[in-house]
Amino acid sequence: MAGIDESLPFYPLGMAVLTISDTRNDETDTSGALFVERLTGAGHRLIDRAVVRDEIDAIQATLKGWIANPEIEIILTTGGTGFSPRDNTPEAVKPLLRREMDGFAIAFQQKSLQTVGVAAMQSRAFAGQADDSFIFCVPGSTGACRDAWDGLLELEFDSRHKPCSIAGALPRLREVCS
Repeated sequence: MAGIDESLPFYPLGMAVLTISDTRNDETDTSGALFVERLTGAGHRLIDRAVVRDEIDAIQATLKGWIANPEIEIILTTGGTGFSPRDNTPEAVKPLLRREMDGFAIAFQQKSLQTVGVAAMQSRAFAGQADDSFIFCVPGSTGACRDAWDGLLELEFDSRHKPCSIAGALPRLREVCS
């Protein structure tokens, strides 16, 4: 049966949060702050956090540095996944991926449909693997970040979740979370 097996040890994951926005900064970034609150509250480690403009080069530069950092196993991005002319997150991130996680986009769409209705169709949320890091890209609203974390990412990142969690796909935990 799916769920958290309390008899297993919890392994904190190293995470980074990237807010992609032309208007937000460290003080006004409520979406990134929600991710930080949720991940640290769950027992994971925040390794880095940044806000960058919605420009492909800026997004890729930050991500490439984080992908190269072995402490950062999970990257959460918020913003730039819609259809405005400045929404460039998929165009910036997808070329860095070696594999996409189609199931995340489907699960996120289903969850969002419950909270924002048919507007969920306008989301280009997605996830994938770049080298050994996993990147999850969600819309920039605080509500979208809440939808992504609560009941989806919080379980996916918990090494005790069975039948499996993303922890078992990380090099340092393959042996303990298989």
